[in-house]
Amino acid sequence: MANKQNTQDELDKVNEVLSSSEQFIENNQKRISLILCIIILCAAAWIGVRYFYFEPREKAAYVEMFKGEFYLDTDSFNLALNGNGADYIGFKAIVEDYSHTDAANLAAAYAGICEYNLGNYAAALDYFRSFKVDDKFVSPNVLGMMGNCYANMGRTGDAIATFEKAAKKADNILLSPYYLQKAATVAEAQGDYNKALSLYRQIKDDYATSAVARDIDKYIERAQAKI
Repeated sequence: MANKQNTQDELDKVNEVLSSSEQFIENNQKRISLILCIIILCAAAWIGVRYFYFEPREKAAYVEMFKGEFYLDTDSFNLALNGNGADYIGFKAIVEDYSHTDAANLAAAYAGICEYNLGNYAAALDYFRSFKVDDKFVSPNVLGMMGNCYANMGRTGDAIATFEKAAKKADNILLSPYYLQKAATVAEAQGDYNKALSLYRQIKDDYATSAVARDIDKYIERAQAKI
């Protein structure tokens, strides 16, 4: 009998909750309907923006990119960067006119390469900093280009740190020893033989089977001799 009473009490509680929910919906029906409409409109707007704005801009940007890559391949850095005044607007304009697209992001890296080869190292750095990617190949190479910019600007401390960052980011036997050697070369050129020696030893210890490590002993001996 007690079990029957407990069951009835539980049913009453459930019914009470359901009634309260129904009452809440009834009292707030207009507000709920408005919220649902807003959600639907926002979703529809996002779909519209994506398919009728972003995707066409992305495609148009990549069409421009194709022309720029041709100039880049032929070392026509000024044309690649600034356009030809006819059927190609240049990487610089792609970055500005097609912002928030993947193509514009890639164009920033290309623009940085162009500015670097034109000797405009500060401008190149700005483009490289704006390039957003996180992988084990492209990202380390962009960091490496930034290190080159710093080195050419006489900012050797930044150059060494950036080359080391590129090596750590790559974390592979191909790129890491290469960038560690670049960092060591800059350190040695600045007379910081202890830093250079540390980097050369890191190559020998961590990347012994790499191509860079084949002749690393002579660099170690040279740095040791100057300490």
